[in-house]
Amino acid sequence: MLIGYTRVSTDDQNLNLQKDALKKYGVDERNIFSDKTSGSKDKRVGLDETLEFLKEGDTLVVWKLDRLGRSLAHLINVISSLKQRNISFVSITEGMDTTTASGELFFHIFGALAQFERSLIQERVKAGLESAKKRGKIGGRPRAISDEKLEIIKKALDDGMSKAAACRTFNVKRSTLIDSLNRE
Repeated sequence: MLIGYTRVSTDDQNLNLQKDALKKYGVDERNIFSDKTSGSKDKRVGLDETLEFLKEGDTLVVWKLDRLGRSLAHLINVISSLKQRNISFVSITEGMDTTTASGELFFHIFGALAQFERSLIQERVKAGLESAKKRGKIGGRPRAISDEKLEIIKKALDDGMSKAAACRTFNVKRSTLIDSLNRE
């Protein structure tokens, strides 16, 4: 069965162009799900309903790739999960159809580009952290308990104070204290 998904970014836009294209492709109007929200939003009710409605052997049809994915990585994840569920994917505008050899090639090229993008991001983050480290800056979240305060707490614990009493006395959460002690 052909299942369609459409999306526009704002309420003042309409879905007619996309719905007309899906109907022309053969999608029954009753099987078209829609969202009127930005593609960058994590939560899209219409997309969630679409993905839940799809069954093995179905085909998800969109007018254009950017209507489906927030990013290239998100698009690849959605299409990969469809493939794992034996659900085909068609993007009308780009001519992508995962039931054909050329559509499958197109999908794999997109997957390679997404992996390349992730690798570039990882390299930039690593280089930035190394550069900051050379300048004496340490990345990450600041410690919840300062080194001085932790030394005082450890002395109190060595002198017989219970962890519960130390947490009350020094106004520290138990999980934070345990994490800090384990880090030493």
